[in-house]
Amino acid sequence: DAVVLKDPNETNKYIVRRLAAIEGSEMVSSDEKDKLFVLEKDSNQEMKSKEAYDSRTFGPISMADIVGRAIYCLRTAVDHGPVSNSELAMEEDSPILAVELDVDEMAKDHKA
Repeated sequence: DAVVLKDPNETNKYIVRRLAAIEGSEMVSSDEKDKLFVLEKDSNQEMKSKEAYDSRTFGPISMADIVGRAIYCLRTAVDHGPVSNSELAMEEDSPILAVELDVDEMAKDHKA
């Protein structure tokens, strides 16, 4: 699932990344130089597509640094929609999106 988390390097900033693994998961890379490792308790690994600013840059983060699941993405007033998460997460989030989402209000305060 995509999550909002505290930026490990900038305390007043948040970033959105997709969870790649949670505690106890073995992380394997297609790059032979990278070593296999197991995530420690209360930590997770998140990644963005391609080489980006994510756990490959700043390492595993604490579960406490996750603010919540990202359920809707607003890029512009005409480019927006639900975030593709796991089937279970999307099922849980659908009532929130149906009742609480106000795209016009979000777009009004959006900074492109």
